[in-house]
Amino acid sequence: MLLVLGAFAVVPILLPWIVARIGARAFYIAAILPIVGFVHAAAVTPQVLAGDIPFETYAWIPPLGIDLSMRMDTLSWLMTLVVTGVGALVMIYCRWYFRGKKDNLGQFAAVLLAFAGAMYGLVLTDDLVVLVMFWEVTSVLSYLLIGYYNKRAASRRAALQALLVTTLGGLVMLIGVVLLVVDAGTSRISTILAEAPSGPVVDAALVMILVGALSKSAIFPFHFWLPGAMAAPTPVSAYLHAAAMVKAGIYLIARFGPVFAIAPPWRPIVISLGVFTMLLGGFQALRETDLKRVLAFGTVSQLGLLTVVLGYGTRDAALAGLALLLSHALFKSALFLVVGVIDRQLSTRDLTELSGVGRQAPVMATFSIIAVASMIGIIPTIGFVAKEGALAALLHEALGGAVWGIVALLGVGLGSVLTAGYGIRFLWGAFSTKREANGDRMPDTEWPDPPIGFLVAPIVLSGLTVVAGAFAPWLDKVLTPYADQAPASTPGVTPPEHPAHLALWHGLEPALWISLATIAVGVFVFWLTRSWRPTRRLLPFTAAEAYNGVLRVVARLSVLTTSLTQRGSLPVYVGTIFVVFVAAEATALLASDDWQAKLDAYQTPTQLLVAPIMIAAGLIAIRARKRYTGVVLVSVTGLGMVLLFATSGAPDLALTQILVETVTLVAFALVLRRIPSRLGEHNASVWPVARAVLGAAVGITMALVAIVATSARVEKPISDAFPDLAYELGHGKNVVNVALVDLRGWDTMGELSVLILAATGVASLVFVTHRADTLSRAISSLPTGATRTRRPLVETAEGVRPRGSGGGRMAWLVGGQRVRPENRSIMLEVIVRILFHTIIIVSLYLLFAGHNLPGGGFAGGLVAGMALVMRYVAGGRYELGAAAPTDAGRLLGTGMTIAVACAIVPVLFGDQPLTSYFWEWDVPLLGHVEFVTSTLFDIGVYLVVIGLVLDVLRSLGAEVDRQAQEARERQGVTAP
Repeated sequence: MLLVLGAFAVVPILLPWIVARIGARAFYIAAILPIVGFVHAAAVTPQVLAGDIPFETYAWIPPLGIDLSMRMDTLSWLMTLVVTGVGALVMIYCRWYFRGKKDNLGQFAAVLLAFAGAMYGLVLTDDLVVLVMFWEVTSVLSYLLIGYYNKRAASRRAALQALLVTTLGGLVMLIGVVLLVVDAGTSRISTILAEAPSGPVVDAALVMILVGALSKSAIFPFHFWLPGAMAAPTPVSAYLHAAAMVKAGIYLIARFGPVFAIAPPWRPIVISLGVFTMLLGGFQALRETDLKRVLAFGTVSQLGLLTVVLGYGTRDAALAGLALLLSHALFKSALFLVVGVIDRQLSTRDLTELSGVGRQAPVMATFSIIAVASMIGIIPTIGFVAKEGALAALLHEALGGAVWGIVALLGVGLGSVLTAGYGIRFLWGAFSTKREANGDRMPDTEWPDPPIGFLVAPIVLSGLTVVAGAFAPWLDKVLTPYADQAPASTPGVTPPEHPAHLALWHGLEPALWISLATIAVGVFVFWLTRSWRPTRRLLPFTAAEAYNGVLRVVARLSVLTTSLTQRGSLPVYVGTIFVVFVAAEATALLASDDWQAKLDAYQTPTQLLVAPIMIAAGLIAIRARKRYTGVVLVSVTGLGMVLLFATSGAPDLALTQILVETVTLVAFALVLRRIPSRLGEHNASVWPVARAVLGAAVGITMALVAIVATSARVEKPISDAFPDLAYELGHGKNVVNVALVDLRGWDTMGELSVLILAATGVASLVFVTHRADTLSRAISSLPTGATRTRRPLVETAEGVRPRGSGGGRMAWLVGGQRVRPENRSIMLEVIVRILFHTIIIVSLYLLFAGHNLPGGGFAGGLVAGMALVMRYVAGGRYELGAAAPTDAGRLLGTGMTIAVACAIVPVLFGDQPLTSYFWEWDVPLLGHVEFVTSTLFDIGVYLVVIGLVLDVLRSLGAEVDRQAQEARERQGVTAP
C-alpha cells in the first residue's frame, strides 16, 4: 500500500511529458496506476474477510508519534475499490472526452491522477493527523480540477468557492482532531475507536470534525459549492463529485459513526442536517433544466441520505449505509459520464432542447435507465438492496420509539419520493421525445454516434449496479465486519430479533411496501413537475447569496482594517514597532529584580579604534540631508562590523558581512535613482525631538537587553560542542559553514525560502507585465561571431547588431555600446572583462573550500553576484543579459530544489531529513579525496544567492532602466 501511494506521488510528475508526446492517449497510461491499486485491494479480499487486516507503517515524525500507516479494514477496502476502480474508468473515459484537445491537458492528467492518490491515502491511513493532510491536499487538487477552464470566470469562481468552503471546514476539523488526539493520547484512528474516549472535550472535538465532514460532503449549509462545481469538466464531476471527494466526508462519518453516534451532539447534527439536505437537494433537482445540475442537486440529496443512514450508528443502518455508498458511487458516476457523452456530442445539456435521443442511442439509454433504477431503488439493482435495508433499519428504530429514528425514517421516505421524481425527470429530459407548447411533437435531436470507447466506462459502472445486486449475499458477508462494530440498536430500543442481512429478496415486508410507495408517489411528483417553471423562491435568499455576502463583508472589513493600520508611512510603521519593543522589553527588564552584568571595557585594541568610527558614522548619518550620503554612512557601521569580526576570530562572518554590505549598497544605489536625492524634499521630517527620544530609548533598551542577556546564562551553551560536532558529524573544519548546511540545516532552509520570497516580492513590485528574460534573447540574436570579434554594436530596426568592420572602437563588453556616452567608461569595461572570469573562479573556490576553510555557498554566491554587478555597472542591462543568459527564477528554483532534495532523499533511506553522508577514497595522482553530501546543499545555497542578486539587478536595475528609457522616448528624447 505504501508502495502504491509512493507511485501516486511520482507518476503524476511524468504525465505532462507523456501527454505532450501522445496526447489524450496518455490517460490509458494514467489508468494503469489506479488499476494496480484496485487489483491489490481485490487480491487482499480474503485477508479482509478473515479479519487479518493488512497493515503497513513507516515512522514519519517519531517525536510527535505521527506515522505513515496504512490499514485496510472493511470500510477502507470498499472505499479503496471505489476510489481506484471508478478512477481507472474515468481515466479511460478521459481519453475520449478530451480527444483533440491539448490546452493544459498534461497538467489536468497529472492533477487528476494525483487526486486519486490523495484519496487513496485518505481512505487507507490509520493516522488522524495524516488524514487531515490528505484531506487538505484533495481540497487544493480539486480547486485545480474544477478551475480547469481557467479562462472562464464561472470556472474560476466555482473553484475558489469550493476551495474556500472545504478548506474552512478542514481548518475547523483540524482543531477538532488536535483536541481528540490530545485527549486520547494517540493519533492512531484504530486505537481511538477501540478506546472510545468520551467527555466534554471529545464532544467538542466531534462537532468540529463533523463540520469538516459536512463541508466536504456538501451537506447544508455547505451544499451550495457542489452545484457550482459543475463548471468543471464532466470527468471531474463523475469522479470528484460522485465517487471520491464528496465521499471523503461520508467516509469520515462512516468511520466514527459506529463508535461515537451515542455522543450527545452526534445524532442531532447528523440526522437533522442530513434530512434537510436530502429534501433541499431533491426539491431543487426538480427545478433544474441542465442535466448536469439535475444530477448535481441529486448528488446533494443522496449525500444527505448517506449522512443519515451511515451516521445513525446502529448495526443494521451501518450495513445498509455501506451498500448505499457503493451503489451511489456506481450509478451517479455512470450518469455523470452519460451527461458528458451527450454534452460532447451535442454541445448542450439543456433538457428542453433534447428530444428523441433515446431511440437513436438505445444502448446508452438502456444503461442510463439501469443506473436511475439503482438510484430510485428498483429490483434487481444494488440500490434496491441498500434502500430496503436502510428503510428496514430506520423503521425498527422508529417503531422502538427513538425520536431520531422517526425523524430519519420520515426524511428518508420523503427524500426517496423526490429521488424517484428527479430520477425519472433525468431520463425524460435526456432521452424521451418531447412536445412543443402547442402539443406538436418536437423534431428529434440529431445524434452523432460516439466512439464505442466513449461508452465503456458508463456501461461498466451501470452494469455493475445489477451485478452487485445479484451478489448481495456475498457483499453482506464482506461488509458485516464493519457493521458489527456498531451497537445493535439505540439505547432504550429493543434490538432486532435477527440481525439484518443484504439480500435481493426479503419477502413482502414493510420496508418493501414503503419503498414501492415512495416510487409511486415519485412518479406522481414527476408528472406534476414535468413542465414546472417555478419563479418564486422558498426563502428570500439562497446559500450561495449568503456566501457571497459573507465574502463582501470580509473584503470590506479587510479594506477598513488596512486603511486604519496601513497608512503608507514608513516612519509610522517603524515607530510603532519601536514603541512596542521599548514598552515590552523595558517592562520585562524593570520587572526583574535579579540583574547581572559582566562587562569588559574591550577585548582587542581594534575595538577601541573601530567603535568610535562606527558611532560617529551613525550620528553623522542622522544629520545627512542626501539619501546616498545616509546610505554610505550606514554602510560604514557595517564595514566596522567587518573589522570586529575579522579581529575576533570570525573570518567567515567578516567575509560574508563585507559582501552583504557591498551588495546592499548597490541595491540602495539602484533604488535611489528613482527617488529624490535629498531627504524631505517632498515630505519633510516631522517631530524630530520625538524621533530622537524614541531612537535613544531603542538604543538604550537594546544595550540593556544585550548586557542582561549575555550575563544571564546559567547553562553551558550548545555552541561549545559545535567544533567537535562539525568535524565528527559534518566532516568539516569550518564550524560556521558546517553549521549552516548540516547542524542547523533547517534554519538555512527557512532562510532560503525567505530569500526567494523577497526576490519574488521585489520583482512583482517592479515588473509591470512579465519578468521573463528578454535581455539575453537580444544578445543571442546577434550574428554568429559578433560577441567573439567584439566589433562595436549599433541599434537597428532588427535589433542589436555589430557595426561594419571599418572604423569604430573595440567593444570590450557586448552591451557596452548600448550605454549612454556620458555613463560609459572604457577603463571600467576593460577591467571588468579581465576580472569577471577570475571572480567567478574565486566564487567556485569559496563554494567548495568552505567546508574546511573560510567561504561556503553563501559567500561564494555573493562573490559571483558581485561579478554580475560589475558587468551590469560597466555595460548596462544588455550586458547583464549576456553575462547571465537565464531567468533568475530558474536559478532560484533549481537551488531550492537541490536543497529540498538534500532533505527528502535521506528520508527515503530511513534516515532523518538533511542527514549527510560521507565518502573518502585514495585516488592515484589526486591523493586522498573526501566528499560529503552537504556540499550539494551548499550548491543549492550558492544558486539561490546568485539568483537573488540577479533578480535584484534585473528588477531594480535593468527593468528600471527600461522604464526610464521608455519615459525618455515618450518625451521625445532619443537614446543613442
